[in-house]
Amino acid sequence: MNILFHHRTRGKGAEGVHIMGVTNGLRSLGHSVHILSLPGADPESGSASSGGTQHENTAVPQQKGMLVRWLLDLTRYVPEAVFELFELAYNLPAVLRLRRAVKCHNINTIYERYSLFMFATVWWARRKNIPVIIEINDSCLVHRVRPLFFRALARKIEGWVFRNATGLVFISGHFQQVAKDGYRSIAPSVISPNGADLNQFVIDEQAAKQLREKLNIDDKVVLGYVGAFVHWHGIDWFVDLIADKIKHYPDLVLLLVGDGVSFEPIKQRIEQAGITSQIILTGRVAHQEIATYIGAMDYGILPDSNDYGSPMKLFEFMAMAKGMVIPDFSPVTEVVKDNETGWLFPANDRNACIARVLQLVADKEQQRRVGTNARHYIEQHRQWKHNAEQLLGLLPDA
Repeated sequence: MNILFHHRTRGKGAEGVHIMGVTNGLRSLGHSVHILSLPGADPESGSASSGGTQHENTAVPQQKGMLVRWLLDLTRYVPEAVFELFELAYNLPAVLRLRRAVKCHNINTIYERYSLFMFATVWWARRKNIPVIIEINDSCLVHRVRPLFFRALARKIEGWVFRNATGLVFISGHFQQVAKDGYRSIAPSVISPNGADLNQFVIDEQAAKQLREKLNIDDKVVLGYVGAFVHWHGIDWFVDLIADKIKHYPDLVLLLVGDGVSFEPIKQRIEQAGITSQIILTGRVAHQEIATYIGAMDYGILPDSNDYGSPMKLFEFMAMAKGMVIPDFSPVTEVVKDNETGWLFPANDRNACIARVLQLVADKEQQRRVGTNARHYIEQHRQWKHNAEQLLGLLPDA
């Protein structure tokens, strides 16, 4: 089957990992997948891949990609109403690009990562009798970091898309229920949380040991965080609360990997508390090194999430045989069994989070057992090929 994966994102970070995860999952099942990205936003470009990389933007002039990136950066600073008008206007070039890509690659199925105000794909695919499956990671029905200006219009368009697509892929059961409650009738759907690529997250105990020795933490219990240093992940309040307690646990070290707007305030809090030897800030590290850093940890922490999303880092930690302390939002409990594949604490209960982390410091056997169980869960249920199998089940002839 020839599948076109269309997205309107920057193709970076977690969204880029997800796009490539689903793409490689489909390819592992024997399908040909072509990615249609904004010029300069192809998650495949510049990355090593095997098995014949196929993407739509190889012929795009570099100047055009730079222009698009400049326009994307500009949207960060324009008023919300103007930003949303840009999103709405993109439907016109999207139709032209879809037509060209479908004809060029003889596409017979379209898979799209949903974006607000984006209706052209479903509208055009229905006219051409091409099945179109929409992956839902965002919605005007859920809390968003950037609030909507044209909310009523966004909801009207979204309801039409959700009803008229061939099928919908939701990242959590809660998200699916929100859509059903909000729009009454929606297309057939499946729940497909994130996954992990076991070819990228390979357990290398020797490399992990070398990193621990390099960081002078080989004899410590290492609690790790990997991700953006932003408020909604809660790493700022987590460090603030644990800073005054960690001195009482001399065997515990926090290894915090990443960067973001909260980085400097966190750094200042660590220095103020005099605990720079127990909380290590690595800053941003290369993506290909992330597995080694996770491998050097004994267990992980994600202080906060939300009630509809599927945290990517949870699956990557589990793939590396590391259990994670994580809030019990419903998308998390769909994946994690407490004390079996991770450790749950009541969402938004910050003191419970700190207590759960500290309870585990001395229990190395439990750290290993839960980590092993987590890896087994990924192997059996949440590799990207499992996501691909689920979405293909929405096709009429499946």
